[in-house]
Amino acid sequence: MNRSDGLVRRTVRSRENGADSGSASGNANTPDENQDLQENKDHEDNIDDGDSKETRLTLMEEVLLLGLKDKEGYTSFWNDCISSGLRGCILIELGLRGRIMMEKSGMRRRGLCSRKVILKSDQPTGDVLLDEALKHIKETNPPETVQSWIEYLSGETWNPLKLRYQLKNVRERLAKNLVEKGVLTTEKQNFLLFDMTTHPLSDNVVKCRLVRKIQDSVLSKWVNDAQRMDKRMLALIFLAHASDVIENAFAPLNDDDYEVAMKRVRELLDLDFEAEAAKPNANEILWAVFMAFTK
Repeated sequence: MNRSDGLVRRTVRSRENGADSGSASGNANTPDENQDLQENKDHEDNIDDGDSKETRLTLMEEVLLLGLKDKEGYTSFWNDCISSGLRGCILIELGLRGRIMMEKSGMRRRGLCSRKVILKSDQPTGDVLLDEALKHIKETNPPETVQSWIEYLSGETWNPLKLRYQLKNVRERLAKNLVEKGVLTTEKQNFLLFDMTTHPLSDNVVKCRLVRKIQDSVLSKWVNDAQRMDKRMLALIFLAHASDVIENAFAPLNDDDYEVAMKRVRELLDLDFEAEAAKPNANEILWAVFMAFTK
């Protein structure tokens, strides 16, 4: 996939003013591991980076919310990227919560694409989708790569023995989570030959806050250094792009801000992911997922 794919479409609109605990081995933690655990706790205590507790959203829910049409309540029929994008969100969410990690690169300094995903903690997350994926990763021996897990969880594999890893009805399950959180509602719509359950937006404030948060991250709060960006926001930008829904966050911008936002997203996509993953305090799962979507 070309890193700049999905960055050329433009819908012009006027600006809207309102718009873990310890490792699985049980050994004593090193100082670096203790720092990782504290970061994981911070992520779980404040998943939504400042949003109210009533509307905390996972990465999967945020990406789906960006992709859903507000009034119609369903994603574009032409979007064939969001399915794998949501599986990437699941892996990153597990990585940020300290449940999985990349195996060590070893003496030969193997790249992110060839390294395997290994279990760091099997403590349940409390999210059904995350725990289902975590169970698959825990029970798989030998371990698999990030690229393989995205394919397996999506059901996009030719190996019949791996079809059991597929996470089914992910969009519908995420939509139901958003209904429970009061963000979406549930309706039935007739499409001539069949009826379909849809989930129109019921709380515009939550989506507007999400859109504004993404816009601010590449405009007024731009830091020009991926390592200084909030990891969840960095992941959201990459996965929204991989899921072909980033346009929905930038469409309300005026032309000048739109061009600046897109330019900065391209800068992130053009980073050397291997080099970024090797930097201190980097989350390797994060960068391995990014690489899987830009190969």
